[in-house]
Amino acid sequence: MPTVIVDCALYRDGRRSERRQPEDFSDALDEARAAGDAFLWIGLHEPTEAEFALVTSEFGLHPLAVEDALCAHQRPKLERYDDSLFLVLKPAAYDDGTSTVSTGELMLFVGDSFVVTVRHGDTNPLSAVRQRLEDEPEVLRHGPTAVMYAVSDAVVDHYMDVEAELHVDLDELEEEVFTPDGGEGRGVAERIYAFKRQVLEFRRAAGPLAEPMTRLAGGGMRFVPGPSLPFFRDVNDHLTRVNEQIEGLDRLLSDILSAHLAQLSVRQNDDMRRISAWAAMCAVPTMIAGVYGMNFTHMPELHWAWAYPAVVALMAGTCVVLHRFFRRRGWL
Repeated sequence: MPTVIVDCALYRDGRRSERRQPEDFSDALDEARAAGDAFLWIGLHEPTEAEFALVTSEFGLHPLAVEDALCAHQRPKLERYDDSLFLVLKPAAYDDGTSTVSTGELMLFVGDSFVVTVRHGDTNPLSAVRQRLEDEPEVLRHGPTAVMYAVSDAVVDHYMDVEAELHVDLDELEEEVFTPDGGEGRGVAERIYAFKRQVLEFRRAAGPLAEPMTRLAGGGMRFVPGPSLPFFRDVNDHLTRVNEQIEGLDRLLSDILSAHLAQLSVRQNDDMRRISAWAAMCAVPTMIAGVYGMNFTHMPELHWAWAYPAVVALMAGTCVVLHRFFRRRGWL
């Protein structure tokens, strides 16, 4: 069990009191509840069912929420049980080297004088959140609700950073597509599609979180006192802005893809017109040469002294006229 515990501490009046061991969970929780101004915060990383069993029994966590926390692969959601709130978040991070969005999973159990966080994946905003809260005892003094707010705020702030990075990549891709020869490069459509997949991954993390944040900001939720509602409304406002930006990214990507395909179509039409123009100019001399290449005895021009130069001049003149005609029409 200790291997999966990232941190476990008792907080009194907004200040860290001491680190607790697994065998002290029950005593620490009783102590926090007796003090009235204290709570226990336990952080876990990818626990197994056996490793999570002690936490489940000590804190009386609902079995359905425990199953979700262990299995992961959950959508962001908020569940209310008799003795706790269960919040699922999907932190997102942007890899500058590969230009990809990666997501993890973060579950919070918030109850009477305790917070249990369960993390899956490598994306981890919790260490920074805990450090920031410990440096701000006036915020941490509000108890488990302050932890839930701070974690939610950190996750949404990371969303804003990811969205900004995606916008930079989108501007670069848009500039490449709309350069004079941008549509001729191979793999442009594949890059746009891969970018769209990253936006979809990001949307799966941020989009479903809107409903839980709206519920937390709306009040009437146990373990979420009235004074904390403005803070959750602020998080909800930032999340709404992020979701609107994601929608804008997706629409712009669709427009860029359509513009790229339209550019390819225009270029193909231009190429076909050039090919058709050259084919027409080649067709006239071929036709004339074909006529004079037939083996007939009675052909009036065969005995003319200037027949050959005249035919060649006719071919050249016809080609020049056709070339000028197609140039004026923009085919060449």
